[in-house]
Amino acid sequence: MTTLVLGGTGKTGRRVIDRLTALGRPVRSGSRSSTPAFDWADLDGWPAALQGAESVYVTYYPDLAVPGSGQDIRALTELAAESGVRRMVLLSGRGEPEAQACERIVQESGLEWTVVRCAWFMQNFSEGYLLDAIQAGVIALPAGEVAEPFVDADDIADVAVAALTEDGHAGRVYELTGPRLLTFADAAADLSAALGRTVEYAPVKPEEFAAGAAEAGVPQDEIEMLKALFAEVLDGRNAYVADGVREALGRPARDFTAFARDWAQGMRGPRIR
Repeated sequence: MTTLVLGGTGKTGRRVIDRLTALGRPVRSGSRSSTPAFDWADLDGWPAALQGAESVYVTYYPDLAVPGSGQDIRALTELAAESGVRRMVLLSGRGEPEAQACERIVQESGLEWTVVRCAWFMQNFSEGYLLDAIQAGVIALPAGEVAEPFVDADDIADVAVAALTEDGHAGRVYELTGPRLLTFADAAADLSAALGRTVEYAPVKPEEFAAGAAEAGVPQDEIEMLKALFAEVLDGRNAYVADGVREALGRPARDFTAFARDWAQGMRGPRIR
């Protein structure tokens, strides 16, 4: 009955692990630092990670949108089926053709599958390099004035755990968003109100974004991936709200204002005021 969580140290993976553990479900983290280790670049290590797993939550690093992701997803699903895995939940990307190609691979795998399709996490603001930008008071991104229905990573984890542990989710594609569209300027305004200090959004050119990200210590390969995603996905194609959270859980998705308020209230010490 063990569930393997790939990307177990990531934004959604660690939340999935926490929920499965709270339910008393045997769970195994799949990451480069776990034992046995799981590394997308080391196929030889995959069998040990999959051994004895009945279900798998799949997050792909660095992103399903990158070239070569389909080959890895196909190899993983084939090995999972051979290893006795019965159920697979794939975290996919909205508006990404490569991600949808990976979805089809999972759907044709013979496993009980569920696709959880998302885009920009609310926690991208509170976890990761954007936190430094918020501390500095300026979020500089090449996103223009495009609106995005930011989704809470906790909602994603709740849907993933339901699909991993309950019947009735097999064969479903859940498209998860928050309940409303916000521009990045709108998000900055909500963060400002919650934190009690000004946070501005500054639209920049991709080259300016890359230089700032490099200065903040973001690895170059991740910078190039982010630039590509900004150029491809933040063109308005995802500027609509979906109802996947309600479809999966019977409750509404969490709003960005509530996320910003709760995050601000949970901060400790003088780090952000």
